Amino acid sequence: MAAIRSPRILVADDQPDIAEALRLLFKAEGWRVEVAASPQAVCEAVGRDEFDVLLSDLNYTRDTTSGQEGLDLLARIPALDPTLPVVVMTAWATVDIAVEAMRRGARDFIQKPWDNARLLAVVRNQIALRRALREGERLAAANAAQRGGGPVLVAQSPTMRPVMEMVERVGPSDATVLITGENGTGKGVIAAALHATGPRASRPFISVNMGGLSEALFESELFGHVRGAFTDAKTDRVGRFEMAEGGTLFLDEIANVPLALQTKLLRVLEGRSYERVGSSRTQQADVRLVAATNADLRAEVAAGRFRQDLLFRLNTIEIHLPPLRERQEDIEPLALFFLQQQRARYRKEFTGFDPAAIVALRAHHWLGNVRELSHAIERAVLLASGSVIRAADLGLAAARDAAPRLEDMNLEDVERFLIRQTLARCGGNALKAAEQLGLSRSAFYRRLEKYGL
Repeated sequence: MAAIRSPRILVADDQPDIAEALRLLFKAEGWRVEVAASPQAVCEAVGRDEFDVLLSDLNYTRDTTSGQEGLDLLARIPALDPTLPVVVMTAWATVDIAVEAMRRGARDFIQKPWDNARLLAVVRNQIALRRALREGERLAAANAAQRGGGPVLVAQSPTMRPVMEMVERVGPSDATVLITGENGTGKGVIAAALHATGPRASRPFISVNMGGLSEALFESELFGHVRGAFTDAKTDRVGRFEMAEGGTLFLDEIANVPLALQTKLLRVLEGRSYERVGSSRTQQADVRLVAATNADLRAEVAAGRFRQDLLFRLNTIEIHLPPLRERQEDIEPLALFFLQQQRARYRKEFTGFDPAAIVALRAHHWLGNVRELSHAIERAVLLASGSVIRAADLGLAAARDAAPRLEDMNLEDVERFLIRQTLARCGGNALKAAEQLGLSRSAFYRRLEKYGL
């Protein structure tokens, strides 16, 4: 795995002492800094190199207080690097200048003299947003390139590492795999990834929702039928096993198969053969089987609703997918990945999410997991009117009803949860959130840094 490069910050300020102070502050964080003393030098630097953040003064040599040179520079940056976040700084801060800077595309506003903790938190947040957006673009490009070969897996969190390792190790085999996890966690994506990394990747990948098959048509759907096998059998029908010949058959919602029909499925898994309904000719089932469920199959076996021998046939290898709420590090990259997909689908241009939207995404409990996140981003793309997705565009319900129980949380979890909720309620306004929590600005930013918020 390639090493992650140190963040690069472009500081735009015509006062050498200010530029040097910022350079030393950022150097202590391990960041690389380049200084530009004029708007023209900024444009040349951005056109020449890639930076993670531009920290730009608003006042240069034309005048001393209006901020017009800095505002003009803001309008030029998107043509050079559309995703470069700009944080503006000035000693002559007014509400009007701040509003105009944000309107022209600035991500945040810092007043001189600055507070080191706030400045570092703002820049650190913009570095993370920039890199997440880049990762989303990379994944979207990879997804487009791999449409014929398999899905792109967005999984950076530690809880997903065992899943990715298992896919890598088991994918190249023909082993039967059982994927478990809550609804919406992406079990179908993992099944497709197993197929794409295996020896059958060039052959069909057929998915069937077992819970959607009626008992009357169960055998016909899976094994096919011949003409005249029953009243409505006007023509021959190819079943899912035959469709998947040489490839992979994904049996989703396997726990929903009625007990009486599980025997028919078990016979195929054991003998690797079947007959079309109405036919006496036995056909071989050359398929790899992957099954998925959100149920606890062992509990279903104990309750007499699922055959133990069928479970043994299905779970040669078992992969459990964690819920999205346990994959905090994946929420932002997934959101950006879905944003790239949906903006291409609906032919809309968005540069990313504003900070309040990121806070809302992180604070939401995601009962519907990755599927709910995907739908939320699609809805936002359709409703948003600006160049960035805002918290209101996401339409997320207040997370209080879905909040984890306090008795299940430790003290740090409670504090993290409370900070997230307050930030979301304040629309991402950190100073307002600190005031509501009864914390000083520096104490609040220390907690933001501590919890990676």
